[in-house]
Amino acid sequence: MNFDFVYKICTKSEWSEAKQNNVFKGTALDLKDGYIHFSDKDQVKQTLNKFYINQTNLIILKVDALKLKNLVWEQSTDGNMFPHLYSDLDLDFVVKEYMIDLKDDGKHNLPDEL
Repeated sequence: MNFDFVYKICTKSEWSEAKQNNVFKGTALDLKDGYIHFSDKDQVKQTLNKFYINQTNLIILKVDALKLKNLVWEQSTDGNMFPHLYSDLDLDFVVKEYMIDLKDDGKHNLPDEL
């Protein structure tokens, strides 16, 4: 696991709304669960394939994890450790945005960096 950065998958509209409000409070699932779901770099593809197959208009946010004071790594039902943020996300901590395209098979084209 690389602890320097975590990644958030959201829709373009969710990210646009966050920019308008100057804060990211999370997706509908995040709000329901009480924390913002993140993935580490090695978990992004798995998360996309499990929760976002065939979904268009997605963005992946690369976030400086070292600046997130309320970030907790917790075990999921499959035994893997995932980062969860128990606060809003300060937009200043987002260091990069990746626009994600959908391939014909319903999976996503990821940038080489991911």
